[in-house]
Amino acid sequence: MSDVAVQTAPASDGSAAKVETFRNRIDGEWCHSASRPFDNLNPADTSDIVGRFQASTAEDAERAVGAAQAAFEVWKKTPISRRAAILNRAADHLDAYADRTAREMTREMGKALNLAKDEILRSVQTLRFYAVEGQSLTGEVFPNDDPDMTVYTLREPLGVVSVITPWNFPVSIPARKIAPALITGNTVVFKPSSDAPLSGYRLAEAFATAGLPKGVLNFITGGAGEVGPAITEPPVIRAISFTGSTAAGEHICRSVGFTTRTQMELGGKNPLIVMDDADLDKAVDLTVKGGLSLAGQACTGTSRVLVMKQVRAEFTERLVAKVKALKIGNGLTAGMDMGPLATAKQLETVLRYIAIGKQEATHVYGGERLTGAGYERGYYVSPAIFADVSQEMTIAREEIFGPVIAIIEVSSYADAIAKANDTEYGLSAAIVTRNPRIMHDFANDIQSGTVKINRTTTGNLVNAPFGGLKRSSTSTFRESGRTGLEFYTQIKTIYRGC
Repeated sequence: MSDVAVQTAPASDGSAAKVETFRNRIDGEWCHSASRPFDNLNPADTSDIVGRFQASTAEDAERAVGAAQAAFEVWKKTPISRRAAILNRAADHLDAYADRTAREMTREMGKALNLAKDEILRSVQTLRFYAVEGQSLTGEVFPNDDPDMTVYTLREPLGVVSVITPWNFPVSIPARKIAPALITGNTVVFKPSSDAPLSGYRLAEAFATAGLPKGVLNFITGGAGEVGPAITEPPVIRAISFTGSTAAGEHICRSVGFTTRTQMELGGKNPLIVMDDADLDKAVDLTVKGGLSLAGQACTGTSRVLVMKQVRAEFTERLVAKVKALKIGNGLTAGMDMGPLATAKQLETVLRYIAIGKQEATHVYGGERLTGAGYERGYYVSPAIFADVSQEMTIAREEIFGPVIAIIEVSSYADAIAKANDTEYGLSAAIVTRNPRIMHDFANDIQSGTVKINRTTTGNLVNAPFGGLKRSSTSTFRESGRTGLEFYTQIKTIYRGC
């Protein structure tokens, strides 16, 4: 288990609250950085310090990379059944502590407790999936005309890989990256977001408790500016799996070497099309769940709703009524529909876009910074709805990553597709319709890596591929499912004679 130091800090009521200091894990040891740790704050109540974490230096990152490199030769030769057993034990640990980890997740990034618990259980499922699926990933045997020769392929691990993850799904995203990397024999350097490091710590702790050999998974926290280059640019880093902003992903791709494989899952400006035959209550429900359940802080979140003009007014009226009824508050309180934004920076960004929207479009509802009892120490904003949004407007084109819905009127299916595709992104898209022909056409016409029909733009199966098109992804290797294993392996072709 981890070695955690406990300190005290003033609580909101003036008493002394215990604050744990969490450490990096490098080469099988929990260790401090030489630098001063940083505080991880609860976005629902910024007087609550969730924990203190290492503000790692470049030297810490270099040690982590070195440890992963040293561990690789032994780990890649470890029998696959042993690797699978470790993944299953890590899953058991996560499962056993799901309630604790879910509460910590809610405290550090704000999502409702039930959503946090679902994420932990989904991550458990991910580890168990790869423990099985990784054992069936094989090469091929190729027929040939020489009876004295066999031609076949082997899949080999790449080596040291870096995993860099965001704060919005702080366990499930790293789990779907780390599990396929480990089961295929790679060693990993894992850096979670500094805005949700405790959830990542718990995942690393699960692997440590499961008996993962030293150096195979190295966990470091800290700022991207200090740590990032040290875990992405060295030639020994054979692959980088990153989820985050498009700008950051493009920067990583430009900075790494020719032989470093990259997997970038980036931004989105995801459309939901509402046809004139749609069940409007269902369309409203999908809009709210896809766009607001995580306070809009999902890369696959619904941000543009393209509504046929025949039903636009009625849809808008029903949507506003639904949004007005949402309960906004601390995710630890039962019955809350939406929590705070995750950081002060994110709150500032969202309020800036709302101000732009008020100048560009028709402001229908919401968008205020919430204050008063229960909101005074949190990053709360009411969901904003804008109508009469056109394609050239900022709120129709730029990723906001907050609870902002832009309603765009369309005149036909062709118009809806044209406007839905008129974006630099192509991560997720959905349509609400009863027409089987339109369902069929939409799957072919929409420019998106994930396509949903009568479903929210958010969510994906652990056993199905996930990834975007255009500037939402590098469009190389998909995450999740069996294809998630392919990114972490290289093919070697063998010609063997008698």
